[in-house]
Amino acid sequence: MQLSFPIAPFQARGPLSSQLLTALSLPADGSGSSLGGFIVATAEALAQCQDIVNDDDLQLTLFLLYGLHYGDVVQSDAAWEWHPTTIVARVAIEQALESTLRSTVPQPALPAPSQDAVARALFSLTIDDQGPSLSRYLARKATAEQAVEFIVHRSIYTLKEADPHSWAIPRLTGRAKAALIEIQTDEYGGGHAERMHSSLFADTMRGLGLDTRFGGYVDQVPALVLASFNMMSLFGLNRRLRGAIVGHLAAFEMTSAIPSRLYGDGFRRLGFSEAITRYFDEHIEADAVHEQIAARDLAGALAEDDSLTLPDIMFGAAACLAMDGWVAEALLASWQSGRSSLRVPLPESAARPLAGTAVAS
Repeated sequence: MQLSFPIAPFQARGPLSSQLLTALSLPADGSGSSLGGFIVATAEALAQCQDIVNDDDLQLTLFLLYGLHYGDVVQSDAAWEWHPTTIVARVAIEQALESTLRSTVPQPALPAPSQDAVARALFSLTIDDQGPSLSRYLARKATAEQAVEFIVHRSIYTLKEADPHSWAIPRLTGRAKAALIEIQTDEYGGGHAERMHSSLFADTMRGLGLDTRFGGYVDQVPALVLASFNMMSLFGLNRRLRGAIVGHLAAFEMTSAIPSRLYGDGFRRLGFSEAITRYFDEHIEADAVHEQIAARDLAGALAEDDSLTLPDIMFGAAACLAMDGWVAEALLASWQSGRSSLRVPLPESAARPLAGTAVAS
């Protein structure tokens, strides 16, 4: 009897993702017959692509291909993870994404490869970032519906929080490795599953009446949001880009504490309870500590011990800030024009509480 697998709960966004979703519902075999012509189709899609970070078909395809490595993302035969066809296609798309990021994101000036110099450069880079402030909008102006949309967008990464950065652990040694593990230990709740940051975020979603399954809202978010997660996976899964994932994490931690306070304030302003804001409140203190470790002990130590990683450390940090800015700009443009920021509306089954009726803690 031929085995079959449930098709992942995602809607195709074009011919490439359609073929991949169909193949992933079937067993993987040596010939990969269900993905016949997929590599050629991928090359053709890339050749025709004008803007890869906003290309729905390519970003969903890459998200699915990366999902095979994370587990618990795509219901499929585990053999697809290392099937030659999926690997060749993934590498082609991620190389195009990396090329676009390198040509689009301005490369910061390189500091000296020392802990102090790298930490100062990263703090300067994050302080000088003039991207649109999504957190200030949430704190002061967002409606309850917009706040829920924000959580939907954030779910694409945050229900897997820390996982893309954890790929770097076996790629690092010595001081940088120890620093990364120190940060990740907190991200994973210090050994307590209910305190994992992904679990705290799931509690926020549950309190808002949202689906807490990872990928539950992939269909709702635009390609740009998928690209943000894909970029982290690109940096984390490639050993040659270990500097970029370290730089990304440093910038991520260094720009989290103050926005987390503002996000929490925004949900409180809208009448939501501590059960909803706990995730953000946890990050105010945690990330204020993490930013120091990430800048000096992680990024600075890596640059000092392996100066060849320095350009990618700064690139990864700049790419983090740029991508966050692009996403914020897209969301704010939608809301300020009176439109939803979602590709498609939330399912009617998502019974979300209105402001002032939040689930009690």
